[in-house]
Amino acid sequence: MAMPDLKVIQGYPEPIVNQIRNMIENGSFLSWFEKRYPVMNHEIQNDKALYNYVMAFKSQYLKKAAPISKVQFDSKIHIINNALGLHSFHTKQHGNRIIRKNEIRIANLFKQAPEPLLKMLVVHELAHIKEKSHDKSFYQLCCHMEPEYHQLEFDARLFCIFKSIQDQ
Repeated sequence: MAMPDLKVIQGYPEPIVNQIRNMIENGSFLSWFEKRYPVMNHEIQNDKALYNYVMAFKSQYLKKAAPISKVQFDSKIHIINNALGLHSFHTKQHGNRIIRKNEIRIANLFKQAPEPLLKMLVVHELAHIKEKSHDKSFYQLCCHMEPEYHQLEFDARLFCIFKSIQDQ
């Protein structure tokens, strides 16, 4: 088995990266991840279900935030693009009116992910509605919506490694 690209965890402390690398080399990474997340699939398998899932979080945590016009899984988003989800903001001018639209797209890969990892991505993209940049207030908002946000973000990166090993 070839060593998967570990760039998704670059920037994490070297001992953690080395621990993951060693688990991959000795063949224990897949079973370790499966024990960590025994339920790999969730019920959210189409755009309508994803939209309802996102809107439930929005109504709970971001009631006064700008509306979301579209939520969908996107097959074009991939880890190669250095993204697992995207939030986009569009403005159109109709006469004197300006129409603003927020859209959230989640990588198709996360249809097969454990639900907590999908939740982390949704929280991340929703936080971009209020906070555009990845600064302290952005991460505070993420942690307010999901207290385990930082661990789940790391685990989502590990899920990408998990899938790349499975697909070999």
